[in-house]
Amino acid sequence: MTRQPLLAIAIALMLTACADTPSNESDTATNLVIETNTMVETSTELDDTTGVDDDEDAETTVIVDESDDEDFADVVAEVDAQGDDYGTVPGVYDPFEGFNRAMWNLNYNYLDPYIARPVSLAYVDYVPSPLRTGIMNFISNLEEPASMVNSIIMLEGEQAVTHFNRFWINSTFGLAGLIDIATLADIRKPSNRAFGDAMGYYGVGNGPYFMVPMYGPLTLREGAGDVVDGLYFPLNLLTFWQSLGKWALEGMEDRAALVNQEGILKDSPDPYIFTRDAYLQNKAFRATGGVSDDTEPQGEEFLDDFMDEIDEY
Repeated sequence: MTRQPLLAIAIALMLTACADTPSNESDTATNLVIETNTMVETSTELDDTTGVDDDEDAETTVIVDESDDEDFADVVAEVDAQGDDYGTVPGVYDPFEGFNRAMWNLNYNYLDPYIARPVSLAYVDYVPSPLRTGIMNFISNLEEPASMVNSIIMLEGEQAVTHFNRFWINSTFGLAGLIDIATLADIRKPSNRAFGDAMGYYGVGNGPYFMVPMYGPLTLREGAGDVVDGLYFPLNLLTFWQSLGKWALEGMEDRAALVNQEGILKDSPDPYIFTRDAYLQNKAFRATGGVSDDTEPQGEEFLDDFMDEIDEY
């Protein structure tokens, strides 16, 4: 089957939906942080009846990308700092909120506590850590070429070179990526770059927001970007079942990594809005190449001068 028509259809659908997205959507790329990945991530939460106590969760070792893990913690803090002021993230386009909330309820109250969470915790608890590390190294290595191309599109030459070097080094000397030789050689992995990030970099809006059962949050732009990323070598060599296995393994690691954040989600006034805002802020941040707006508010310089004058009296 030819993949070019699928790519054209995906991008056409994305551009059509994004045309109706509020024009200020691209402004959400300031003061934002996270990675994910996204699978069931922030879309799900477990209540107190799951039977897994805090001590067991605290001892769980989860294999995640360090930069993405820091991004997640930062963006959760960013959204949590809004307090009760939810739904104010600019550029949110959620035309199917009623449906999405129903899917959120399905994920939050049923699929996550009874399937995703226990399976993920069992995986990280019982599968030997060296084996899990090798699996995640292999999967991460498969994504390096896609990140390299997308970094070039986003004019990130240094990161593109780093992704390229990591791929050939780990593929050649690291048993097809099972061993992360590049990191041992102090060639640290930059944040992954998806084609959805590249589209956002050039001003393409997120498009409609969706909550997908078992998968979690998704936008039309990210969905179309995932289709394009799947066309890059070597991801294009994977069969459907191999791609599904890759998604499941990444998802279990990502879901287990969210255990420590469950309290924040549970205590939020509206977990659905909290998750949506965190996800969209993350995508906006990634679309800037990880650059946040550190400029002071208008009038801040005048206020500083005024306060200095008061201090002189």
